[in-house]
Amino acid sequence: MTSVRANRSRSRKPIDEYLLSEAQLEDMYYHMLLSRRLNERMIAMNRQGRAPFVIAGAGQEAAQVGAAMALQPGVDYLAPYYRDLGMNLVFGMSAREAMLNVLGKIDDPNGGGRQMPSHWGNSARHIITQSSVVATQFLHAAGVALAAKLRNDPIVVMATCGEGSTSRGDFHEALNFAAIHRLPVIFFIENNGYAISERTDKEMATQTVADRARGYGLRGMVVDGMDGIAVYQTVRPAVDQARRGGGPFLIEARCYRLWPHSSDDDDTRYRPRKELEEWAAKDPIKLFRERVETDGIFPREDLDAIEARIDEEVREAAAWAQQQPDPRPEDALGFVYKEL
Repeated sequence: MTSVRANRSRSRKPIDEYLLSEAQLEDMYYHMLLSRRLNERMIAMNRQGRAPFVIAGAGQEAAQVGAAMALQPGVDYLAPYYRDLGMNLVFGMSAREAMLNVLGKIDDPNGGGRQMPSHWGNSARHIITQSSVVATQFLHAAGVALAAKLRNDPIVVMATCGEGSTSRGDFHEALNFAAIHRLPVIFFIENNGYAISERTDKEMATQTVADRARGYGLRGMVVDGMDGIAVYQTVRPAVDQARRGGGPFLIEARCYRLWPHSSDDDDTRYRPRKELEEWAAKDPIKLFRERVETDGIFPREDLDAIEARIDEEVREAAAWAQQQPDPRPEDALGFVYKEL
């Protein structure tokens, strides 16, 4: 497939202010915008009756991509939650694979068309399969991190969720266990302001999720989740410390869910239009583009070229995926019962 990157080569020398190179900044823009464009196409396909269910991450792309880029894909492990399309793209998922997933096709690497859309998992890419029961991925991440520590394997595991999932017992058990054993795990919380329709102030008595870290003996931090560069600059040092044996971290990215909870949700019933408009003005992809243009990192025509190529990549992926075979009814019980 033709590369979507701009034609001219990029410097890989970090820019002091950003702590990221031109090539990394381009990758950040590419993955954030690819995630958004894929979600837009998926929603359109849902409205057309082609995709059964969509749960998107619009507004959270900067948090996802900035955090995932702080890891080492192919080395480190990711235990994502259902909105984390951007993280999966950084870890190697292609646009075609994302479309296979949302359409439930047999060649979907996440579940062969037998897993709910946006339930990610790919052992070859170190993406830990998730459950529909929220927060269970935190226990899985702690277990993988424990195994790595016992084997002296210098990897880091990142577990993610929305702030609503931090009300689940699994979350607290995982934090306690990881802190006791000083495991190399990053608990990354994408606080988007709502647990479906429940506002954050009805979910917890603390001001932030990160405030809870102290009770377990973890270090807790809060970062602007609408700023992918700030997220990377916060998460990368934590990852480096965890890899050196420094123990776990709880990092809260304050962001906002720009779209409804899912394709089945009517968010006009619980959040005011003015609030949404105020946050839409802080769209992380828009702000990122304005910043790198204003700072002279990329000329407008290069960013336009990346956007045009992403649009073509998404169009091609959607058209291709719709032509792929569906799962066969006779395969429904495969990998469920032991074959005698």
